[in-house]
Amino acid sequence: MTPRLEEAAEGSAELPSVAPHLRELRRRGGFTLEAAARRAGLSPAHLSRLETGQRQPSLPMLLALARVYGTTVSEVLGETAAAPDAVVRSGEMTAREADGWTYRQAGSHGRAMQALRVHVPHAAQRDLVRVHPGEEWLYVLEGRLRLVLGERVHTLDEGDSAHFDSLTPHRITAVTPQGAELLFLHTLMQSTVAGLCLPQES
Repeated sequence: MTPRLEEAAEGSAELPSVAPHLRELRRRGGFTLEAAARRAGLSPAHLSRLETGQRQPSLPMLLALARVYGTTVSEVLGETAAAPDAVVRSGEMTAREADGWTYRQAGSHGRAMQALRVHVPHAAQRDLVRVHPGEEWLYVLEGRLRLVLGERVHTLDEGDSAHFDSLTPHRITAVTPQGAELLFLHTLMQSTVAGLCLPQES
């Protein structure tokens, strides 16, 4: 992760203290601080600050660390595991913001896939390219989206969808001034050797 993204994460919205869970998950997986930081695209010093509670991670960081440790964001946050519920009510979709994007959990915890409802502000994260194992699917509910897959550029309107291998470098931005609303589904890599969202130079 670039220093710019690390700095942006420091100013993200308040999250529950995850420091004890991060340390425990890393030790349980047999990672040194340096090895875990390298897989997560962080500096060892920044991961150390996360593990000691001096910094709070953004949601993209939580997703990345969850993939590294072969678990879910819920476990990283220390939430008590419960039997997955087939139904998620709209009032249960708590909003979390990270790097300008707003995320709402739209599926049950503890599944092999994670479903989110996402609001993408206009031009947010325009220079952030992601690469990680797995698959992604998205469906545009409102607005217009610009999706870059490798060297190809796609414009998605309301009702359009995309399904792709997320090892393909990809970048998502909203074209419409009011941003874009989308449903987003991606696989969770349940392995300590799994990769993660890695920002690439655009």
